Amino acid sequence: MDHYDSQQTNDYMQPEEDWDRDLLLDPAWEKQQRKTFTAWCNSHLRKAGTQIENIEEDFRDGLKLMLLLEVISGERLAKPERGKMRVHKISNVNKALDFIASKGVKLVSIGAEEIVDGNVKMTLGMIWTIILRFAIQDISVEETSAKEGLLLWCQRKTAPYKNVNIQNFHISWKDGLGFCALIHRHRPELIDYGKLRKDDPLTNLNTAFDVAEKYLDIPKMLDAEDIVGTARPDEKAIMTYVSSFYHAFSGAQKAETAANRICKVLAVNQENEQLMEDYEKLASDLLEWIRRTIPWLENRAPENTMHAMQQKLEDFRDYRRLHKPPKVQEKCQLEINFNTLQTKLRLSNRPAFMPSEGRMVSDINNAWGCLEQAEKGYEEWLLNEIRRLERLDHLAEKFRQKASIHEAWTDGKEAMLRQKDYETATLSEIKALLKKHEAFESDLAAHQDRVEQIAAIAQELNELDYYDSPSVNARCQKICDQWDNLGALTQKRREALERTEKLLETIDQLYLEYAKRAAPFNNWMEGAMEDLQDTFIVHTIEEIQGLTTAHEQFKATLPDADKERLAILGIHNEVSKIVQTYHVNMAGTNPYTTITPQEINGKWDHVRQLVPRRDQALTEEHARQQHNERLRKQFAAQANVIGPWIQTKMEEIGRISIEMHGTLEDQLSHLRQYEKSIVNYKPKIDQLEGDHQLIQEALIFDNKHTNYTMEHIRVGWEQLLTTIARTINEVENQILTRDAKGISQEQMNEFRASFNHFDRKKTGMMDTDDFRACLISMGYNMGEAEFARIMSIVDPNRLGVVTFQAFIDFMSRETADTDTADQVMASFKILAGDKNYITVDELRRELPPDQAEYCIARMAPYSGPDSVPGALDYMSFSTALYGESDL
Repeated sequence: MDHYDSQQTNDYMQPEEDWDRDLLLDPAWEKQQRKTFTAWCNSHLRKAGTQIENIEEDFRDGLKLMLLLEVISGERLAKPERGKMRVHKISNVNKALDFIASKGVKLVSIGAEEIVDGNVKMTLGMIWTIILRFAIQDISVEETSAKEGLLLWCQRKTAPYKNVNIQNFHISWKDGLGFCALIHRHRPELIDYGKLRKDDPLTNLNTAFDVAEKYLDIPKMLDAEDIVGTARPDEKAIMTYVSSFYHAFSGAQKAETAANRICKVLAVNQENEQLMEDYEKLASDLLEWIRRTIPWLENRAPENTMHAMQQKLEDFRDYRRLHKPPKVQEKCQLEINFNTLQTKLRLSNRPAFMPSEGRMVSDINNAWGCLEQAEKGYEEWLLNEIRRLERLDHLAEKFRQKASIHEAWTDGKEAMLRQKDYETATLSEIKALLKKHEAFESDLAAHQDRVEQIAAIAQELNELDYYDSPSVNARCQKICDQWDNLGALTQKRREALERTEKLLETIDQLYLEYAKRAAPFNNWMEGAMEDLQDTFIVHTIEEIQGLTTAHEQFKATLPDADKERLAILGIHNEVSKIVQTYHVNMAGTNPYTTITPQEINGKWDHVRQLVPRRDQALTEEHARQQHNERLRKQFAAQANVIGPWIQTKMEEIGRISIEMHGTLEDQLSHLRQYEKSIVNYKPKIDQLEGDHQLIQEALIFDNKHTNYTMEHIRVGWEQLLTTIARTINEVENQILTRDAKGISQEQMNEFRASFNHFDRKKTGMMDTDDFRACLISMGYNMGEAEFARIMSIVDPNRLGVVTFQAFIDFMSRETADTDTADQVMASFKILAGDKNYITVDELRRELPPDQAEYCIARMAPYSGPDSVPGALDYMSFSTALYGESDL
């Protein structure tokens, strides 16, 4: 048969003896080559709208042979001869053979006459030469090419599959697993490789051939029965069939690579846009929450009852404990997302993100400041209002007690003063009535202090804006009017008795003495009973100790009072003895007073009963104050540790953020360790909150054992969490920038050293003058316009300061590479081919549906060649993906 040679493909040529051995093809191999070569030729001829049925007959006139070469080479051959004569056919075949020779292939022993005569051996040899040149020669894998390159590609692709060991192009493919592995490696959804068995080669081969023809557009070039029934399948047939797999998958892989690049760019754009939407929504929600919360915190309208004010206090505690902490986290996360988004946009050469009007980070910080300003003092106002209402309740109860006692005393006094019993009384009775009236006046004077106290309490309730002041004022006015009336009636009765007194001469001195001593003693007992029943309110243990001391002093006067009581009763007993001795008609009553010995004894017994009750009340209050003191000390012990700890952590974080010890990863690791230790400290804060809750529930308003309040601890804790999260985010963004821009650790250290040197205030930020000085020190010679341009880059929000992140972004930007543009051009070339433009249909075919539609939507404003509607050239394509940039 033929012998062929090529300078580029010497390594895959077969020796001439392969075709001339026994001068005949092996029948089995000839059958396989016929079917395979025919299918291979038809796979290309289909593109020209034709095919062949008999390989040695259909190529005899040379027309389809020339057409086949034009299709597979993409070139035009010489115009064929259309005549039917043998000379015309030989001319056409020679034109085809000359074209093959022009491609560097040397044909030996193959002539046009053999092809025209339908020589099977020569025709198959010629087709194999064409297959080698156009389907196998250009295959290249690593350092190998042609046959060895194709074999290496097969070995690499099937290496992970069990029972597959590709060593050649004949017996290694007999069990069909090699074909199935190639398909599964590239299209795993088409074949369930796990269900295949090595001992069922017919099923394996038919599965691979059917799937390749149906889904991969690879025609069926072999019969499974011929391969299984042959001891050594034809190598050329197998190689031809396998090369079709290589070309099918390698083309798809290039398109997939280009599509993946586009998808990656689109995914980054979509992710950034999603971050923008998330920022806008989170900012709007946070601002709306602040807007709704501030009026509630600024409302200082007091309630009338203690219960209502305590409910307000409980609502405020729920706000601080439950509602505000998540919003603090949202605010911190919002700043982190904003910084991360800006970094990603800079790394993608995209413009900086500018939030909607009123949703800037500075706007949120200003709104948050207004929230904290409204919150400031609200809890103090609530506690002051509770104290005020507590004081008002105490005063109101005291007013009611004193008013009730006074009203009970005045009951019937007006009727008594209006009596005219003196008109029919004896001299002794008149004198008794006069003395009795004097005792009443003494008693009336003694009650003057109580009336003044009632009026003073009512006045204080009015000044403190007591909600039930109208009823208090009405009752007080009634008491004062009654008191004035009693004074007038008392004066009128005294004048009547004094006019009558001149007619009277006798008076019982003992009754008089009894009355004079009984009245003050009775008043003393009434005052004692009032004091012993008086309610009290204290806030410190010293106050309850003062009340206890006063009570002990009162108890010390009881023996003397008991002596006075016995002395008064002795006077009454002496009067009774005189009446019995001299049979004086006194009607058994004292004409000078209504105070009887039984009343004195009854009140005395009541006083003695009230004393132990007072003892018990003071003891219980003393125990409560001791408990409150323990709560104060317990809270102070923790607060005095937590407060300095928070301050120390804040200082340590500040030092870490400006020092240059280790790499950025070391700083990030160090900061995350700090963050972990801070988060682990949260149970102590919660424990302190619990102690603070107990103090509030006990209505403890001051604590001399510590200068830290729960408000101080809360604010410090929130600032600490925000600071560590913000610092970690800054270092992460620095790592992103360093890796994206290729900044070395030495460069990063130099940037940090320069930044720290010109950060004169050591705040972690340079002001405008410091930044200008830093640029001048680094060799920048710029005017005001250039400096203003640089400031617009490093300070897009016009805050007047430059952060370290913005500083390294600017420095790294000076040496930014142009790899992005090169990648876009490479991806565009693969998808566009030789057209220099890409169509919408090609995008939909090569990209996933969601990515394709997103890219098409972005390309809508741009246009490509006028002759191809819906197409994009390279500049429109890159602008649609990256915006107006340096691409």
